[in-house]
Amino acid sequence: MYKITLLLYCLVLSAFPLVAENSYSGNEPAEELNDTVRLDELIVTGTMPKVNLRNLPMSISVISGRQIEERIQPSLLPLLTEEVPGLFITQRGLMGYGVANGAAGGMSIRGIGGAPPVGVLVLIDGHPQYMGLMGHPLADSYQSMMTERVEVVRGPASVLYGSNAMGGVINIITKKQQEDGSHGMAQVMYGSYNTLNAEASAGWKKDRLHLVGNIGYNRSDGHRKNMDFEQWNGYAKVGYDISRNWKSFVDLNISNTESSNPGPVATPINDNDADITRGMTSLAIENEYVNTSGAVKLFYNFGTHRINDGYGEGEQPKPHRFNSSDRMAGVSVYQSYSFFTGNKTTAGFDYQHFGGEAFNKFPDEANNVQLADTTLYNIAGYLNLQQTMLNNKLTLNAGIRLDHHETHGPEWIPQMGVSFTPSATTVLKAIMSKGFRNPTICSRRRIPT
Repeated sequence: MYKITLLLYCLVLSAFPLVAENSYSGNEPAEELNDTVRLDELIVTGTMPKVNLRNLPMSISVISGRQIEERIQPSLLPLLTEEVPGLFITQRGLMGYGVANGAAGGMSIRGIGGAPPVGVLVLIDGHPQYMGLMGHPLADSYQSMMTERVEVVRGPASVLYGSNAMGGVINIITKKQQEDGSHGMAQVMYGSYNTLNAEASAGWKKDRLHLVGNIGYNRSDGHRKNMDFEQWNGYAKVGYDISRNWKSFVDLNISNTESSNPGPVATPINDNDADITRGMTSLAIENEYVNTSGAVKLFYNFGTHRINDGYGEGEQPKPHRFNSSDRMAGVSVYQSYSFFTGNKTTAGFDYQHFGGEAFNKFPDEANNVQLADTTLYNIAGYLNLQQTMLNNKLTLNAGIRLDHHETHGPEWIPQMGVSFTPSATTVLKAIMSKGFRNPTICSRRRIPT
């Protein structure tokens, strides 16, 4: 495919001085960064508080901000597929994954997941990102422009994250303005099949207040007939450092995607169209001291979905269109404390209230058929213990979670692991962990479309 790429930085150079961004924790000098994962890198996803990668018993891959920027691609998922061992994501073409019949975007880690990917949990800053009604993430919602880095846990992670984390967890960590001053960037790419990607972002920080925002537009005619794709997305984050030890953040992420899916070449589908809007907002207050750290996080996810499942050759179009809306509100609280040298004990609490409604919409709306209108709650508590010894060469890990679903009752999730570092470049890990998934509202009611 012939492709022409145009980078438009001149739009913002005169207004914003460029600021070098650190793609890691914000403490290491930029010249020390490289494309490999250092064993002493601080990781959040495996244990909630920041810990060294070498001390975690599970396998974790890290995709840095530098790798994301160098790829110059709107969607995160193709890069993750290439860089994370054991992660497989089905793709459909130039741009977009789609939903419903014949859609791509199925995810699996080490063979566990599926299409839809209800066995892999996607997080944004630690918040679960899946449809409250259907119980699975939407691949088209995860954009590079808002992402500082991605941490992928390969293997069950239900002790910390509960339902859906059977195959593993993909945690998208969003950008923050790290240094005082401002920066801006604009980018436009145009290629064959009338494919266009345009993005603009800006950040600002002064003293305790910092802001980041970006907006993007993507479209393509696709390499086949009836494969149109169009998407608007935006992201904004405001942070305020309450004190040296306490920080707060508020953010909003929203996207609208219109796509067409022609189905398999051998059995094409006509008029298989979707109009999807997804959004997320959250409030977080974090604390970090020498011996303790933790956070209180509130989040709200929402979405609307208007889908025409289309029809095959020789079939008649369906007289209705599938419509659904869903929502998930939740709170997550955790605190980690070091009781003695090498110890890190984390206790946490999660509450989620989710659900939605679905119906088949007819042209006159008088004969609409309601398929579901339900809300449920899930509550959980967990405890994770980590002990490092032998001059930081050996780390033992144990955890337990009690997860209670409103209709399916309690579930116990245990975990035990060990990590041993015989040399500066070698780590031996072993872990036994349970992953689980609660039945979704969709699977319980067997919603047809």
